[in-house]
Amino acid sequence: MKAAELRNKTIDELNEELVSLRQEQFNLRMQQGTGQTPRPDQIRKARKNVARVMTIIREKQLQGKES
Repeated sequence: MKAAELRNKTIDELNEELVSLRQEQFNLRMQQGTGQTPRPDQIRKARKNVARVMTIIREKQLQGKES
């Protein structure tokens, strides 16, 4: 997922994306806890994707306040 793709979405779409990413992150943590994680790098990617979406949401909120 690229930041440019995310910037084209609305805040509502970004919030939906954030919910799904957090669910994925939770599932990966549960798999890690039971020793079933196939690739440990997936947890890091999920965390970075959550941060990326949250950053874009914040940017859009600030743009709305300035306008």
